[in-house]
Amino acid sequence: MATSANDVMKMIKEKEVKFVDLRFTDTRGKEQHVSVPVKAFTIDKFDGGHFFDGSSIAGWKGIEASDMLLVPDPDSARMDPFTDEPVLNLTCDCVEPSDGKGYDRDPRTIAKRAEAYMKSSGLGDAAYFGPEPEFFIFDSVTWRVDMSGSFCKIKSEEAPWSSGEEFEGGNMGHRAPVKGGYFPVPPADTLQDIRNAMVLALEQQGVECEVHHHEVAAAGQCEIGTLYNSLVKRADWNQILKYTIWNVAHSYGKTATFMPKPIVGDNGSGMHVHQSVWKEGKNLFEGNGYSGLSDFALYYIGGIIKHAKALNAITNPGTNSYKRLVPGFEAPINLAYSSRNRSAACRIPLVTNPKARRVEVRFPDPTMNPYLGFAAMLMAGLDGVQNKIHPGDPIDKNLYDLPAAQAKKVQNVCSSLDMAIEHLNKDRDFLTKGGVFSDDMLDAYCALKMEEVTRFRMTTHPVEFDMYYSS
Repeated sequence: MATSANDVMKMIKEKEVKFVDLRFTDTRGKEQHVSVPVKAFTIDKFDGGHFFDGSSIAGWKGIEASDMLLVPDPDSARMDPFTDEPVLNLTCDCVEPSDGKGYDRDPRTIAKRAEAYMKSSGLGDAAYFGPEPEFFIFDSVTWRVDMSGSFCKIKSEEAPWSSGEEFEGGNMGHRAPVKGGYFPVPPADTLQDIRNAMVLALEQQGVECEVHHHEVAAAGQCEIGTLYNSLVKRADWNQILKYTIWNVAHSYGKTATFMPKPIVGDNGSGMHVHQSVWKEGKNLFEGNGYSGLSDFALYYIGGIIKHAKALNAITNPGTNSYKRLVPGFEAPINLAYSSRNRSAACRIPLVTNPKARRVEVRFPDPTMNPYLGFAAMLMAGLDGVQNKIHPGDPIDKNLYDLPAAQAKKVQNVCSSLDMAIEHLNKDRDFLTKGGVFSDDMLDAYCALKMEEVTRFRMTTHPVEFDMYYSS
């Protein structure tokens, strides 16, 4: 991988690049891009940046101050595996031309500020993140929402509901039952070749993969496990991973989605996020406490649990996110920590090497903007360390079998997006420390998310006909 601007210019020559694609991420976490023909891409773009209009990006500037600069990060250079012509992709920061500083609402800039804040606080010099985004691959999906009504329909030859369908070439009948997608071999797992192709494409782009497999939900749920990395780099990788999964699925005539709960009655897609803080080459989470954790790690967990409901607005950013976070299932809704319990918000993975000691935050989902989500979790954890917020005792029993009196004491994550926005509005000082997040940015974020809440609230749902039509 290239590391300097000169390396990138050499790479452009060697690979006979025809276009340079400049990528950035908007508030919602959606990647955006603009392409520059190679003759117009000179080395001064790395310092001077590339002008673009930021006024049309959701949650960003108004038209009165729309000029923005995209400044590419040379270390992010990779060839695009999906284009007909040779295209080099570069991840960019959005910069204010007036002062040359990162734009206040640019997610990647905020993630960089979180890393800088951690270093300046003296608490650590590196924060490592390892997200595990789950996703679905379907044959096709259709939906419509208008005045005449609404519907959504998923087609999946792999799904249990397809056992009675007639397919061209016949129905082969091998398929996993509901919640039975973990880990049957092909032909029940029909997606082996697609996942292989996804992993190879990710490796080509410098994203290191460790494992891939079918997930629990029968109708095409998958996971690709990738290596941990530092906060900003790992958020960059997350965007590359999504782009790759969407495009490989597309090339196979399939459609992939990171929506947390596309199917009713089977598992949803989460994104557990492993994290640890290091200083001078030492893992600060390693210690002699519960499950080999240090006090630093326990306080970090305390911060995550204390601010979890505010974090939900960022880590679970859609109305659909809360269809997954429902009590009574395997969902990590309980604000507790445990080395064994999968319904706890924070789990301590068992590791053979103490240097790998980390905490796995289990409530986020893959629609999360990775720059904002990782930054927000780091800020919550560091707030826990600074204020010595102890998370109390771990809960290793099944959280659903606890005696009522004990169960009442265990708080839950938010149950809706509007509830999460309310908590973020009340509890945001931990995010604005050191100017990492600004109140202006958080106000714009909450306004953007409330638009989604309002649209959802105002739209009649098909299940309401089922429940109320004859009332």
